[in-house]
Amino acid sequence: MRPPLRRLLPSLCSAAARALLARRAVPMALRPAEGAARVGGDARSAAGAAPEHDGLENIQQKKIFKENKEKTEQSEEPCAADSVDSLMAEMPFVDTDIEDECAMHATSELSIKKKRKRTIGREIEEGIERKNKKNKQYQPNYFISLPITNPKITGSIQAVQDAIIQKDQRLSKAMVRSGSLHVTMLVMHLSSEEEISIAVGALADSKVFVDDLLKGKRVDLSFQGIDHFRNQVGFVNLAENYHTILLKEIAETMKKIFQEKGIMAGEERGFKPHLTFMKLSKSTELRKQVKKIDSSLYEDFKNHYFGDEILHRFDLCSMLKKKQPNGYYYCESSIVFGFHGAVYASALHCTMLARQLLNTHVSNKEEDTSDNKSHMSPPD
Repeated sequence: MRPPLRRLLPSLCSAAARALLARRAVPMALRPAEGAARVGGDARSAAGAAPEHDGLENIQQKKIFKENKEKTEQSEEPCAADSVDSLMAEMPFVDTDIEDECAMHATSELSIKKKRKRTIGREIEEGIERKNKKNKQYQPNYFISLPITNPKITGSIQAVQDAIIQKDQRLSKAMVRSGSLHVTMLVMHLSSEEEISIAVGALADSKVFVDDLLKGKRVDLSFQGIDHFRNQVGFVNLAENYHTILLKEIAETMKKIFQEKGIMAGEERGFKPHLTFMKLSKSTELRKQVKKIDSSLYEDFKNHYFGDEILHRFDLCSMLKKKQPNGYYYCESSIVFGFHGAVYASALHCTMLARQLLNTHVSNKEEDTSDNKSHMSPPD
């Protein structure tokens, strides 16, 4: 028995291997038939019919491969036209024209550019508005004034103004009144009553320094000659001497004192003391008519000597509040120096007392009038 089994063993192994390969390539629906064939094949193999089994295996595999190929070719056939149209109809862009799409894209880009341009323009306008608001917020509205009280100086300036007006009547609106003549020592912006109080304190602190600097000496400021700023402002010059140097030193020190107290004081350009008597900015209507002041109008006074002013007081003045009856600016506070300053301070004190007495008298009179009215019979 052993020799026949030894002869059949290679055939059995070969058949099992081919059956396993065929099983992997056959679909699941065909595997039961394959199982039945394999059972029959095994029985015939066991009966000694190995060559016939190999032939049947080859025929069955060719049949299976042919069926698989036909199914594959059917699955690879192109879709019908109506099927393609049906699929395309489900796409979201089926009704969109390519040209319209390109036009929409171009229009969109143009709209974005215009929007960006408008945004940039709006940002520029907002920046200008913020800048103007900031400039307006910090525009000077108060200043330290050195008032001009010498009648010789004010009279000489009045003569110059009259001569100019005779030549150009329009410039009458540009003239500074005699009561407003002054030398500006320092400009500043005060936005609240608290800052005004701080500025008043800074001015009082400045007096200590000025007194220490002068040591009782008198400062004579000599005014001589006429000049202009860009043909927009006409002013009288201060003669350069030791007293003018002292005045510049006082101005610089006052600027530091105010700035140390947090006051926005001073200008970027250097301090140049001058006495303004004419400026186009006094009238908006005038600036439309006259662009520049002709220097030939005051040619005869180019080197004229106007007189001396003795330094005796500094005032903290408002540019916006109503001026005093004599034309001088509204004054928040003052500091005085020397003999003339003492005389002025005494006169100022007497004026303030007289004003207080007058206000008290008026108030009492109004109360009496009110009492009398309360006792009167009502009208019929």
